[in-house]
Order: sequence, then C-alpha cells, then structure tokens
Amino acid sequence: MPRFLIYGASGYTGQLAAERAIETGMQPVLAGRSREKLQPLADRLGLECRAFSLESPLDVSEGIQGMSAVLLAAGPFSATSRPMVDACLQHGVHYIDITGEISVFEALADRDEAAKSAGIMILPGAGFDVVPSDCLAAHLHGRLPTAKRLRLSIGGMGGITRGTAKTMAEALGRGTQVRRNGRLVELRRAPRSNVDFGAGARPVVGVSWGDISTAWHSTHIPDIEVFFEATPMLSFATAIPRPVKRLLATKFSQKVLQSQIEKRLPIGPTSDQRARSRSVVVGEAWDATGLHIKSRLETVEAYTLTSWTAVEIVRRASVGECVAGYQTPSTAYGADFIMTFAGATRQDS
Repeated sequence: MPRFLIYGASGYTGQLAAERAIETGMQPVLAGRSREKLQPLADRLGLECRAFSLESPLDVSEGIQGMSAVLLAAGPFSATSRPMVDACLQHGVHYIDITGEISVFEALADRDEAAKSAGIMILPGAGFDVVPSDCLAAHLHGRLPTAKRLRLSIGGMGGITRGTAKTMAEALGRGTQVRRNGRLVELRRAPRSNVDFGAGARPVVGVSWGDISTAWHSTHIPDIEVFFEATPMLSFATAIPRPVKRLLATKFSQKVLQSQIEKRLPIGPTSDQRARSRSVVVGEAWDATGLHIKSRLETVEAYTLTSWTAVEIVRRASVGECVAGYQTPSTAYGADFIMTFAGATRQDS
C-alpha cells in the first residue's frame, strides 16, 4: 500500500496534518529531527516515527525509504526544501510542502524538468498559502482569459504560529514583492488599498505572498499583487522606516527577534480559536480594456484548512493521482479543488 511521510510532524501545523490524516483513515509515517518530540505524538496516534536530520543526504535518503510521497511541514523552507527535494528526485518520491516563501516557489519551479525526468510531482504551497488563493486565481482566469492584472486580498486571518511569525520577522528587511510584466519586482513601500470582504470596505496592505510566484505559473497573468487586511500589527510592520528595517534585518537583530517570538508567542491558535474563525480571499481581475471581474472565496480557518488541503494533496500524490513536474494546486487539481472541502463557498460578480 502506498505510504507517505510528514516531516516536521511535531510542529504545530505538522501535528494538525498528522491528526487530520488519522481522522480520514490514513497511516502516515511521522518524521522530524527529534525523536524525543516525535515519540509522544506517534504513541498517541499509533503511528511509526523516524528521526533524522536534513543536513546529511544519506540520512534523508534513508529517512524517506519506502515512501511514495513526502509532506514537508518544517521551515524555514529556504533551508529545508532543497535537501528534501534532492532526496525525492533521487528516489522517485513525490514532494509536497506548505511553504509561503516566494524564493522557494521560484527555486522549485526551476526544477520542473528534473521532476519530470524523475517522474515525480513537486508541489509547494499545499496549505492556506496557496491553495485557496491559487484556485481563485485560476477561477478568475477561467472567467476572464484575457486578464492582464490580478489582485488577491486576504482577510479573516486570526492568530499565527511561531513559525509564521519567524518567517515574517525574516522578511522585515525586504520590500514588498509584486509581479509586473511577468517579472518579480520589489517595491520600497507596501501598496495600500481598500477591499470589501463582505461587510464593507476595509483597508488592506500589500504583502509578499506566495501567489506572486504561483499565480503567474497557474495563469500567466503578467501583473499580480497580493494584499492582507490591515491588522494593527501588519500596519505597524509595514510602516517601519526603511533604515530601521535594515537594522532589523541584521543577524544580531534577527537573533533577538526570533528569541522573543519563541518566548512570547503561543505555539499557535487554540482549537477554539480555529473553530470560531473564517478566512476570506477576494480576487479581482482586469483586462486591457478595463473590464473588471471579482470573486469572493470563504473557507474554514487558515491552519485548519492547511491540514485538510495538505493531507489531501499528499494522499493523492501517494496513490499516483498527480502530474509529474512542478505544479501549483490549480495546475495539478483544477480551479475547483478548493470547493471539495467543507465550508468553502464562492461568489462571482
């Protein structure tokens, strides 16, 4: 029977994915660096666990032995994705992750031919970033094939995990990435706008979200921007003067920030917080004549959805329901993939 491995299973999102797999009748192998952290979870769920580091190619090769697919849930993916993908290419194992890092999406897209030669699928961004937004981008492109501009706006984001906070801290010293004429461009100032998520216009701020990469590969719309609802924390972070941002990007400042995040933030939202929250993605597209269309997608809370979509994608890959090469959620499974999950609703205007 095909089997898959969840690497980073002892982390917040990895644990949610492991629990989701059990709920849906699957028996993944749990993996990570520390057996001490993995074993209690494996015992509770009745699953096999494997402890290995990603620093040794031999250890990774041995660790994924016998697997049809791997779900990488351990970041930062800028450090973890390459050694895992190398091993997957070598051994013919499908690779899925939950990254949100644009540089990782772009690096993995460059391995498309290698993946096709190895007969494997490489699909990063199998969680909230970027399944709902990528599917919505593809849906909009289907409605308006001549679209030249795409704007995705995300609202309803509640609490975040320590891992997400650390990734955000690492990005403080950089500008906001957008796509212009098919190229990645970094803006000195985050763009601002207003978007109606369903209860009147709300201020939004431009962010370097994964769709700046993936929506291009899914639709080839040349101009792409992503915005988040302007929470107080996000508004503060984007308003920091550029010289201060450079200071925060230094190794010393990053070490302090990462330490404070580890000490002060909860590991992630509680189950009650997740149950009470909803996430909304508003997508808009324009063509060269100015024709404008809009679609609104609502889903369950982001981390809950991540566990659902990531596990479903790695399940499908493990049984051969996948396309070799670099894929986005919509190129692999279609614009309506997100609509197969409970609580997803979509409205067009």
